[in-house]
Parts: sequence; structure tokens; C-alpha cells
Amino acid sequence: MSRILLGVSGGIAAYKACELVRLFAQRGHEVRVVATEHALEFVSALTLQTLSGAPVRSQLLEAGAESEISHIQLADWAEVLVIAPATANVLAKLAHGIADDLLTTVALACTAPLVLAPAMNVNMYRHAATQANLDLLQKRAARIVGPGKGDLACGWVGEGRLVENEAIAAVTEACVQEPVLRGEVVLVSAGPTAEPIDPVRVITNRSSGKMGFALAEAAARRGAEVTLVAGPTALPTPYGVARLDVETALEMREAVLGAFDRATIVILAAAVADYAPAQAHDTKLKREQSDSLSLQLVRNPDILAEVVKRKGGRTVVGFAAETDHVLENARGKLVRKGCDLIVANDVSRSDIGFDVDRNEVVIVGPGPDELREVPAGPKSEIAERILERVLEVRRR
Repeated sequence: MSRILLGVSGGIAAYKACELVRLFAQRGHEVRVVATEHALEFVSALTLQTLSGAPVRSQLLEAGAESEISHIQLADWAEVLVIAPATANVLAKLAHGIADDLLTTVALACTAPLVLAPAMNVNMYRHAATQANLDLLQKRAARIVGPGKGDLACGWVGEGRLVENEAIAAVTEACVQEPVLRGEVVLVSAGPTAEPIDPVRVITNRSSGKMGFALAEAAARRGAEVTLVAGPTALPTPYGVARLDVETALEMREAVLGAFDRATIVILAAAVADYAPAQAHDTKLKREQSDSLSLQLVRNPDILAEVVKRKGGRTVVGFAAETDHVLENARGKLVRKGCDLIVANDVSRSDIGFDVDRNEVVIVGPGPDELREVPAGPKSEIAERILERVLEVRRR
């Protein structure tokens, strides 16, 4: 858990700060909010206070507040200072050391990492003064995230949108976590595969991809270069992750092996279909054609086995989604496949595993009797524990 001080400045995107506070809190961080007076014209202090669980500060000199926590104490309290949205006006003040309100005064006094998420009209963003201010702030080690492109509240289209809150959270958390995976190239597979029967129907499974995506996000946050091979899923791409979308097991095999050579850590969390129809029909099968339908299935390639054969000095992690004899099956898979670790979970339970946000796993390996139990928790936390175990194995 980290102490995050969120600064909210006066742009229309200030309303998105509410969900950002909620996201930080859901991830276990302690959040306090400093808002400019203009920001509170767009979003209420009561909303931000309710979501953060702490009073919202907006006045530099506020009766009763200075004795409790001054702007210097706020600056000292923060482990990271995030300003989202950061308007052109606030960026200009920060670049030139102007401290004429609580937010800019706290920023000037704060020695913690600074994350800035610009949001403004496209012409304001492109203006030479704003670009110069951003360049100056980056040279002073501020982390700039965004802006995004698209339709703006003012009616213009272009750069200036506040980036997604998940991207802001990823950059923020990277500031307060040790970059223990810096120099590593992590390859992750995630999600299901879909094997076509005809142009309309497929054989697939219930995997959502959430565990693999959490692993990719956690690895990037800890400094790794990450490639994510994703089966069919609507999950957003984690910030800082290169994503390759595939559909079938054969496409996933091609993408994984294509990215394999540069990888130092390979985590195959995808639920790859073991079998696929021997023939995919070119036209939709009609139910009127027959009272029954038989499909001939053929075995798909074993991607994990192929990766292990080529592993060299890489660390390879496989997954075992089981419905019975979880530990016994995981141990058998570890020995049979020859990978370094197997992450096993019981997908027969409705509260963990497929298509939910929580998981509970046992990490088996490198030997079949080496076990690490990871209790139930958010998949983001499970991902951290898996990566910690991967690092322990690599350091042996």
C-alpha cells in the first residue's frame, strides 16, 4: 500500500478523478485529495472525500486545517504526487515554480515522484508554451502520462483527452515499486482460444484472460519489457504492454514462438483449447440439415511443451486450471512438461478462477515438492506473488 496524494485541477476532466480515487483505493492505496477551487466547480469535495475517506483540501490557509496538517505535511506525507487532470495553467505554474494556491504550493514542497496527466483543448496542448513546459517538467523527472486522442469536450478532435485511469494508476504504481524486473523481457499469454466450427460458431472456454492481463500489468509496472499474446477478450491493454491479439491455438502458438527469442521470462497463462475441429466449414451449418451433428476433433499443438524444449536460460511458467485433485495434477504437469513453475488453481469454485476478479493459487516448483500457497485475493495481488516467486527462482 502506498500513500498517494491526488491533485485535481480545474478542467472538465476533473469528474474522472472520482473514479481514479476509487481505483487507487480498490488497489489498496491510501489516497488524499488536494483540489483547486476551479476543480471543485466541476466535482464536489464531498464526493472526493467520500471516495477517499479523507478530507479534501483546497485552501492554502484554511481555518482549523493548518494545525492538523499543513501544506508541508501534505507534501511530506505523499509517496507519490499525481495531478490528474493537469491543465495547461497548472503545467505552466509547475514548470516555472509558481505557488499561488494549495496544489502548486504542495507540488513545490513535495520531493516525492510527480505524475502528470495533461488534459486540455488540442490547440492549448499543441501550443509552443505548453510543449516547452512539458519538456521542462520531463527534464526534471516528472512522469507525463498522456494525453489521449479523440473527441474533446470543447468539440475539437485531437490530443488533449485525459488518458484512462488504468494508465494513470500503472504509472503511479511504477513510481513507488522497485523496478526489480528492469532488464527482463517478459512474454505472457492470456485468455481463451476460439476454434472455428463454421463462420458463426466456435469451440472455446470460460477463461476471461484477467489473470494473464494482471501478470502483464504487474511485470510492466516492475520495469520489464512485456509482450502480451491475448486470445479473444475485451479487456483493455495494460499500460506499457505490447499486445498481440490472436484467436485460435495455432495463431497463439505462432505469436508466442515469434516473440520467444527475445524473452527471458515466459508465463503461459492462456487457456488454450486442447482440441479443434478437423475442418472448419466455409458456410454456416443449418440445423435443418440433420437431427444431430458430429464433429471430428484434432489435437492442438502443446505450446508449453514447445517452449520448454527451447527454453535455454529462460524461466518458463505454466498454468494448471483444475477441477479435481488440483495439487496432484499440478505436480504431474510440472514433471511432464519440464517447466520451472506451475501455477495451479481450482476453477470448479465460483469465487475464484474463470471470469472473476479474485483467485487463489498454489505455485508448484521447481521441484514437485516445492509449494507456495497464495491465499485468495485480487488477481492483481496474486500476480505480484507469482512474479516474486519467479524472481526467487531466477536468482538461484
